[in-house]
Amino acid sequence: MDARAGKEVHDLISFVGLRAHATAVGLLQLSAELVKAGVLKEDAITRIKAAIADELELSRPSTVSKAEFDRTTRRRLDRLFSGEEKLAPGPDQDDAADTGAHAAERSS
Repeated sequence: MDARAGKEVHDLISFVGLRAHATAVGLLQLSAELVKAGVLKEDAITRIKAAIADELELSRPSTVSKAEFDRTTRRRLDRLFSGEEKLAPGPDQDDAADTGAHAAERSS
């Protein structure tokens, strides 16, 4: 995906309002299921991780070098997709847990 198309997708995702943690967990689970079913091969997972890293690069803090950000991001993505690392709860998830607002969603 070229940079312009990547920016358009970024803007559309923001517009839709997808929650990052819910979306990430869904993507990780979907990817694992598709690999298990033999639908996706490792090269497809590599392209998925590259697309995610490219998207994250759009919001790289200017205080972090591009090389360091890329290396750290790709290492973390490798760990997430391998199941070695779990997603930490997002800041809004702690509040929702306190109020029970999403309890029904989590139990279904």
